[in-house]
Amino acid sequence: MANQTIKLGGGLRQDCDAISVMKAGMLRFSKPNKYWVESSQRRYVPCVGDTVLGIVVDSKADNFLVDIKGHALAFLPVLAFEGGTRRNIPKFEVGTLIYVRIVKANTGMNLELSCTDATGKAAEFGPLKDGYMFESSTGLSRMLLNSPTCPVLEALGKKLSFEIAVGLNGRVWVNAASPSTIILVANAIMNSESLSGVQQKIMVEKLLQRVQ
Repeated sequence: MANQTIKLGGGLRQDCDAISVMKAGMLRFSKPNKYWVESSQRRYVPCVGDTVLGIVVDSKADNFLVDIKGHALAFLPVLAFEGGTRRNIPKFEVGTLIYVRIVKANTGMNLELSCTDATGKAAEFGPLKDGYMFESSTGLSRMLLNSPTCPVLEALGKKLSFEIAVGLNGRVWVNAASPSTIILVANAIMNSESLSGVQQKIMVEKLLQRVQ
């Protein structure tokens, strides 16, 4: 692979010409060129490019301070929004849940976030209103984000209408028209981590039968 560039994600580090593994887990690859080590853990290690669910804990003149379950609070610049200018700075109350992207995560530097994608568009980023947020392991978050759609979300989506946002930092947000649907979806997701694909679908069917 000497003639191509690869991107190293969480759990991998470059030492001169060698790549070292920093934690136990499964080596994963996503096209075209990203590798990372996936493991299920409660502690989240921030990595550039990760999409995460953050909670606003304070606001300053130039930044919002956001808890993303990392080693320190992250900074979300007030201009890090699509078309962001000093005239249209968003206002977030303490406790606001926001879907953001990590743009800086170097050791010894402040974590920096953005509410835009790589092209500067808002895409799916921004505040998440209403709904219910719960904590999960980082492994469960990655499973939910896997392509093709993971079995538990596929089974739920065939029968129920709901919104979901998954952060790689082990936070999941669910919203639906009725509280009972939100609770069912959240319970199904939390129960799915240790189950096989077939077991996930059976579990969802049993949960749906209980509420019918």
